[in-house]
Amino acid sequence: MRVSDPEYQTHVVFNELERYAQFYESLADGVFQFVSVGTTAICNIDTYVYSAIAGTIASISMVLRDGRINDAYALLRKYYDSAVINVYSDLYLREHREGWDFTAKTLLAEQINGWLHGRVKLPEYRVMSNYIRSSETLRTINGLLHADDTYKKIRSRCNDNTHYNFFGNVMLNNREVYNRNRGVALEQIRSDAIAIFVLHFSYVVSVNDHYVMSSDYMDHLECGSTPPDGCEHWVAPYVQDAFDSILRVHRPDLAEAIQENSAMQFDS
Repeated sequence: MRVSDPEYQTHVVFNELERYAQFYESLADGVFQFVSVGTTAICNIDTYVYSAIAGTIASISMVLRDGRINDAYALLRKYYDSAVINVYSDLYLREHREGWDFTAKTLLAEQINGWLHGRVKLPEYRVMSNYIRSSETLRTINGLLHADDTYKKIRSRCNDNTHYNFFGNVMLNNREVYNRNRGVALEQIRSDAIAIFVLHFSYVVSVNDHYVMSSDYMDHLECGSTPPDGCEHWVAPYVQDAFDSILRVHRPDLAEAIQENSAMQFDS
């Protein structure tokens, strides 16, 4: 397959990446109203994290469009890292907040607040990943996500491409050369992107389920009317769409677990 082939340029991965980027932009807007308790941030720090992730995904799409599948994998690893960092920081804030005395004057999680202000580096990837995987809050989700070695293999592929561990990875960056494996590699990076999105979506809903609530509650308050009973548990349309078209299609087991354990009312 050549990069100029219609089969390459019209591959479904490009539409899917655009959807992921749009999802994160919508999520960035949706969480802005929530305070990042445990930090001195005025605005929700995840607003900027999600917007940055949307940018990374857009970059993956542009690089792929140019035929640089190898470089796209380096960006995919960044997407994976960003998801882990986001989940780690939110989980850390949540789990440390549970032990705080809210009558105290200082209610800061210094590791995250220090990272926010450039005083502290976050732990290395392995430490953050282990923290997430050992969390009791995420026990059910972790059990499903890591029931096999899917994510270990994705991480390995990202690293192999980033470090040119195999000559074939070099060839995936040569867009002018005919490569019979290019179509297979494009389908693989598509599958890996789906898996990372599924992982991040599942964790976000499990750690901060209020992040995916619809705007109905606030819309009613802003209009001076009483919100419908229970509407704080309604799910935003773009989130429900991702839940139906991505999780239910690719990981129905995770979709079922989320629906059973979340306070949010995902449609059946």
